[in-house]
Amino acid sequence: MFKIALLALLSYPLLAGFFPKTIHTSVSKVEGETITLKHALPKNGMSAAVIHTYTDDLSAITSYLVQTDMHAKTILIDSDIVHHDKLPTIQTKVSKGDKVIGGYLYNNVLLLAPDAATYTKTVNSYSKKWIHPDLYALFLSNEGESVPTKENLFTFAKKYQVGLVYIIQKDKAILFDPLSGKVISEKKMKHLPKKGQFPFYMHFEKLDSGWFGSDDKGTYYDTVGAF
Repeated sequence: MFKIALLALLSYPLLAGFFPKTIHTSVSKVEGETITLKHALPKNGMSAAVIHTYTDDLSAITSYLVQTDMHAKTILIDSDIVHHDKLPTIQTKVSKGDKVIGGYLYNNVLLLAPDAATYTKTVNSYSKKWIHPDLYALFLSNEGESVPTKENLFTFAKKYQVGLVYIIQKDKAILFDPLSGKVISEKKMKHLPKKGQFPFYMHFEKLDSGWFGSDDKGTYYDTVGAF
């Protein structure tokens, strides 16, 4: 009985660690393109929002970082991902003392799964704000695309405030950060279906892309295995 309890305790942190925690820290040093945080984020490849305080009543997200090593070193994500409809493009540079939220919006997760049963089992296993793949499917159709890519996931995440993409591959699951373009976590999975809905589970039979619909052919596992 003791051994069973011990094994359960040992395995729990591994399961819990699949989703990195959101971390609040700050910028301690800026040296050219390298920005050092006061405290390292739990995983390399994690993106982080930088918040600059202008006055006591005004602060804003000015840029995003990606952690490159466990010594709290980060670099700027070189893309226009900070957008404010009623404000001009923010030009504020990252500076010492800026607040940093590592894993910003990581509670908002898009799940790409092979079938309905796997999808339901997964979303019931974690308390997250799940972004339904139907929304992503409609986005792809409007963009004239028919399969997931790092590029369209980046655009989708920026538009719909998605923090992570949970992707179930052939024998494992990965967590993909669409802003940094990095896989930040993975775990083994068993008892998955041999075949999956192409290009991923959704309520539509296929994705209509362009004028005549999608002619892309492939398999679910080959498609998501590219990440």
